Amino acid sequence: MGYPILNLKYYQQDLHWYLRQLEEVIIQVLSRYDLEGYRIPGLTGVWLEGKKIAAIGIKVRRWITMHGFAINICPDLTGFREITPCGIKDKSVGSLAEWRPQITVEQVLVDVASAFASVFQIKLIADEE
Repeated sequence: MGYPILNLKYYQQDLHWYLRQLEEVIIQVLSRYDLEGYRIPGLTGVWLEGKKIAAIGIKVRRWITMHGFAINICPDLTGFREITPCGIKDKSVGSLAEWRPQITVEQVLVDVASAFASVFQIKLIADEE
């Protein structure tokens, strides 16, 4: 999961723009694993071969972002059979592990940080601890 806290006054005061940027971060992460993620017009999130691979839910107050996104890396997806994720009835949910069984959360975390820095044009500063 990623919960970015950004001041959109320094970017664009446009929530649709922000959602599309978060989707772009995830699409770039998938491309690092030779996977082609995509958007579906009218729906928020990122898709891979017809399955929703990432969900996005944000809150913004005074142009400060809260909440964020979740990428299904290697979760147990059986619980999704009992619900209608994001209210979308005709689409299923996928996990990166379906396409890349050896993938780890640690790998994806590094790639998310790098893609986020690229999309939002920020410099990452490593924590030494």
